[in-house]
Amino acid sequence: MAPRETADDVLATAAQRAGLDATNVVLIRDGSNVMYQLPGRVVARIGPEHTGDNAARQVEIARWLADSDLAVVRALDGVPQPTLVGSRPVTWWQQLPEHRPATTAELGAVLRSLHALSLPKQLKLPRFDPFAGVDERVAAAQHLPGDDREWLVRRLQELRQQLGSVELDQADRVVHGDAWQGNVAVPENGTPVLLDLEHVSCGHPDWDLIPIAVDHVDFARLSSTDYRDFVAAYGGHDVTTSSAFRVFADIQELRWVVFVLGKAANSTQAAREAQHRIACLRGEVSRPWTWTAF
Repeated sequence: MAPRETADDVLATAAQRAGLDATNVVLIRDGSNVMYQLPGRVVARIGPEHTGDNAARQVEIARWLADSDLAVVRALDGVPQPTLVGSRPVTWWQQLPEHRPATTAELGAVLRSLHALSLPKQLKLPRFDPFAGVDERVAAAQHLPGDDREWLVRRLQELRQQLGSVELDQADRVVHGDAWQGNVAVPENGTPVLLDLEHVSCGHPDWDLIPIAVDHVDFARLSSTDYRDFVAAYGGHDVTTSSAFRVFADIQELRWVVFVLGKAANSTQAAREAQHRIACLRGEVSRPWTWTAF
């Protein structure tokens, strides 16, 4: 069996095919997506295997949002998008200038502009699924004590039933799907720029508001002032007053637990954090909760 290509190998092959310079590259991030900085202020994003359709959609979404006058990370023109190396897609992006994460107010303003857009006619967006990948990660978490895993399975069933009975009062909009301050970049002299388009989809706009609301309500990591600024910048809609808030919030918190499960099999620290988060969800730890970021 031939050895599996490393991300460095994939980048070198893709850059050659795209006619880009891959000398003196700098690794930006090594996760499910691997990102490199190339000469000429180009960023390469290497996706997991068999995600070519999603990679192509991210490029289309970026171009559509730019055409809709939303400040968004720019896909590079004049190169194959994506450039496929085996089953791994590589997309090419313009590097941002020096920037910082958004404030809650800046994030709220960007989401207000995003949610004001009409659904694109020329681009078919997937429907937002808050449970995407959750069942698989729970099933794969064989390192968890059986009681915890069984509880998570039951909790998933309960939340699906609860969500199915929720009456939503707004039509579907374009949603980011992973809205937080780090996914909006604010240059020193410029407009806040929306990043990370992997989960852009159509769905209820409150899904983009829930992470910030939960940070305020259930965790000791967002002040009342920061939350009020977020609500005001969004236009005054406070998702915590919605009848669906608790169901949406419980689903969001479960997603954050399951995210750590994927790392816990190979990390003692992540395993401890997963147990702590599950204990919180099971009511064994009082709010406000403190969770370690991963």
